Amino acid sequence: MKKVIVIGGGVAGMSAAQELAERGMQVEVYERNPWYAGGKARSVNVPDTNLLHPDKYLPGEHGFRFFPGFYKHITDSMKRIPFTNENGEKNANGVYDNLTQLDRVMIAEYGKLPIISIVNFPHTISDFKVLFHSAFGSNTGLTKADIEFFAERVWQLMTSCSERRMNEYERLGWWEYMDADGHSEIYQHLLVEGLTRTLVAAKAKLASTKTGGDIFIQLLFNITNPHIKADRVLNGPTNEKFIYPWMAYLKSMQVDYQLGWECIDLKIEKDVITGVVLKHRQSQEEKTVTGDYYLLATPVEVASKLFQRNPAIINADSTLADIDKLAPDVSWMNGIQFYLSEDVKVNHGHVIYSDSQWALTSISQMQFWGKYDLNQRGNGKVKGVLSVDISDWTTKGFNGMTANECTQEQVKDEVWKQLKESLNVEGKEILKDDMLLFWYLDKDIHKVGYEKDVNFEPLLVNLVNTWSLRPQAYTQISNLFLAADYVKTYTDLATMEGANEAARRAVNSIMDATGEKYKIAEVWNLHEPILLSYYKWLDKRRYKKGMPWKIHVPWFARVLNFIFKFIYKH
Repeated sequence: MKKVIVIGGGVAGMSAAQELAERGMQVEVYERNPWYAGGKARSVNVPDTNLLHPDKYLPGEHGFRFFPGFYKHITDSMKRIPFTNENGEKNANGVYDNLTQLDRVMIAEYGKLPIISIVNFPHTISDFKVLFHSAFGSNTGLTKADIEFFAERVWQLMTSCSERRMNEYERLGWWEYMDADGHSEIYQHLLVEGLTRTLVAAKAKLASTKTGGDIFIQLLFNITNPHIKADRVLNGPTNEKFIYPWMAYLKSMQVDYQLGWECIDLKIEKDVITGVVLKHRQSQEEKTVTGDYYLLATPVEVASKLFQRNPAIINADSTLADIDKLAPDVSWMNGIQFYLSEDVKVNHGHVIYSDSQWALTSISQMQFWGKYDLNQRGNGKVKGVLSVDISDWTTKGFNGMTANECTQEQVKDEVWKQLKESLNVEGKEILKDDMLLFWYLDKDIHKVGYEKDVNFEPLLVNLVNTWSLRPQAYTQISNLFLAADYVKTYTDLATMEGANEAARRAVNSIMDATGEKYKIAEVWNLHEPILLSYYKWLDKRRYKKGMPWKIHVPWFARVLNFIFKFIYKH
């Protein structure tokens, strides 16, 4: 039996371990975190909140998890992970059945009533009412010209051929493509930044249009498909509903998963990896582990340091030097949770705070967590959990400081203020100071002396013209493979989906290297409606002739335009 050493036990590493073990391979996984598996997807026990019971803590997290409807890779893996609930009942589709649907998205602004819209295809009268109110009854401040220009740009994305997206839009920033500088701040905040904020860590000015555009239109396609649940979250803390069952499944297949081990060097002789040097982060013990194949499932900044530390690796595969150029392309997207004395259901879905200086997004979690009991956690008075992601750490807040200049207490105070300014509008008081019982800021944020904060787990951002720098899942070193969100994938975004797809590609390459017969780990391209094929074909003809994209207005768009004009007039 061939042995694979997997370095990194986040979603990519665990996905690879699952696929390899299911194919009969011997797998060892080494994760640097001494306490938790799952990488950025983990949830955590909030320190000092086991006040009533020694084993019951309030649940914290690096950042809230959500599963858009276009995800196929990670959800396919979830269906194979067994899950038994508290009543002893087994889920038919494993942990996948722990996903629950969200119905609404809210855009909150300072001093204004929020804009609420649907995130799924409308199925009820209530859905249609919300849809038409958001389209025609919301006071967005957007002009007709703003909306028409944005709609045309979105249509251009939908009807552009893949060659144009790869070779033209990859070199074009999302901000520039949407002509944000030529429009109002409202247009910039609501449409250019707000609608992409949860996916690209507030880097609209730098993110590639190929990446941002592809994902944005996937979300739109989901909304128009009555058979897809466009936005889903887990029905409880991630560890309990996903990571712990996953670990149990891996161990049932004899996967050896070890916490606390950090890779400090890769040994290479004659262009072949001969071992991995590990150091335990608590005991400081060092050891070397060996296998037939080595799978590096670490973030880009970690992989870069390993390759730069050993020039022989770059000499064996010069393309790996490009990873060092990708390493700075990271941003901060970390979470803070507020534990409240009331279950404040701000919205039945995500909230985008479009005016917030620190690019906040949030979700009120208890409404989706069913029977999850908070009574024995914290002081027994917590009723609600408001989980917030902070995506901009370099813009000054109300306190005159950037987030990465603040202490943890200052981050908490400023985020709370930005939330209140966005939600407590027109006489409504949704958040009150006396509601706040506990809070938890992601422990990856560290204050070092008097310097700015340091983030131990930043998020890769797909910047303009970086696709060519990304490696494949295989390398020119015959027994070294890569599985992380910087690898070339169809998903092309730093997400659980991208990590899982990269893992599948690496596993297929490993199994191919064995020379044995094996079942391929399936990989899916992003799905786009066949209805658009004709328009993309027209654009491909123009692209091959060196011509720019040209609008072709379809018959159904003309019909919709007529309907909207009729509604506006009456």
